[in-house]
Amino acid sequence: MEFQVVIEEDLEDGGYIVHFPALEGCWSQGDMIEEALDHIKEAIVGYLKTLNDMAIHGLKNIDKDLVMEVAVV
Repeated sequence: MEFQVVIEEDLEDGGYIVHFPALEGCWSQGDMIEEALDHIKEAIVGYLKTLNDMAIHGLKNIDKDLVMEVAVV
């Protein structure tokens, strides 16, 4: 499976910052582009594994956003 990621040069600290916009908060970095890409692959796998584990255990994402259910009639 292939995903599109965004790579930016880190002008402040050097290296590269990379994120996967489809998964909020899924960011990584590396000194070289190849390293940043390897790191974001690991981050994506970890993120998806966590979502899967939460779904299996019936846990909801707990963050600063309020999650509610509504009925539409």
